[in-house]
Amino acid sequence: MKVSYIIFHTSYIILHTFYIIMSRTLFFTSLAFLFLLTACEETVYTPKPRGYPRINFPERVYEQFSTDYCAFSFEKPKYAVLEQDTSFFGDKPESPCWFNLNIPSLNAQIHCTYKEIDKENSLVDLVNDSYTFANKHNVKAEYIDDYFIQKPNKVYCRILEIEGEVASPFQFYLTDSTAHFLRGSLYFKNQPRRDSLAPAIAFVEEDILKMINTFEWKK
Repeated sequence: MKVSYIIFHTSYIILHTFYIIMSRTLFFTSLAFLFLLTACEETVYTPKPRGYPRINFPERVYEQFSTDYCAFSFEKPKYAVLEQDTSFFGDKPESPCWFNLNIPSLNAQIHCTYKEIDKENSLVDLVNDSYTFANKHNVKAEYIDDYFIQKPNKVYCRILEIEGEVASPFQFYLTDSTAHFLRGSLYFKNQPRRDSLAPAIAFVEEDILKMINTFEWKK
């Protein structure tokens, strides 16, 4: 009887141990299987919409631009600060009528350069230079909208609206075709992202169109 009991007890221990091992094995196998099922499920990524800082536009108020060093006048926004260029890459500018209209609240700048039309600077050359400059600085342009405006008193204007991630999205020139040539370019001191700058570009474009519509050559 004692021998039979020992054999029975030993068998019970072996079976119990086997049961525990198999139970744990089944548990970890099931856990690994569930992990594989989870890993194989398709992951759907939903990007968060990009946020841009809200722009507080200044109130539109205009004043006359008329200086003793420029041969023209126009209306400019009061919030645009006039800055006369006194140096061009370390040299004196070709004309004292080189200036910037800075709009600090929008980090915007309208850069303007004036040249007299003469034998050294023909109208054809100045127009070609304007297009060359636009093409050189806007290699990322998606397209360029080019249109012409003619006003009384010999004021002729060409406007280039440039779409894309470009440094200068709006460029123009004004001329009387015989003596005067003024070129302007709009810049922002931010990284040129058209989608985020679009409201600011549209706002300043209105100011430039106001400048063009009120532009007159001095007699």
